[in-house]
Amino acid sequence: MIAHEVGHHIQKLLGTSDKVDAAQRRMSEVDANRLSVRLELQADFYAGIFARHIQKQGLLEEGDIEEALRAASAIGDDAIQQQSTGHVVPDSFTHGTSEQRLRWFRRGFETGDIRQGDTFSAPSL
Repeated sequence: MIAHEVGHHIQKLLGTSDKVDAAQRRMSEVDANRLSVRLELQADFYAGIFARHIQKQGLLEEGDIEEALRAASAIGDDAIQQQSTGHVVPDSFTHGTSEQRLRWFRRGFETGDIRQGDTFSAPSL
């Protein structure tokens, strides 16, 4: 989770957060939620890059990556909604599904390439 917040800090430094905030003010709630999902998945991607770099520095313990993947899976909008309400409403998602969060974290971790994390241009998440 800390790495995900580092991802948001990177988005703030790059100006991505401000652009998304401005765009969301001009959109319907459903469209703003969709944009929010892309922002959050990009933060997951950046978290993967961060995890890759700290692993290379020997700062991760055995099982840390698996724990991060379990956490990402557990906090997907679909999993949270299913657990709390018994049903899933995709138009209300703000962070992405468990599978999407895992996929973007893994992509960042495996590639380590910030250029691979453009969730805003990705045709599918």
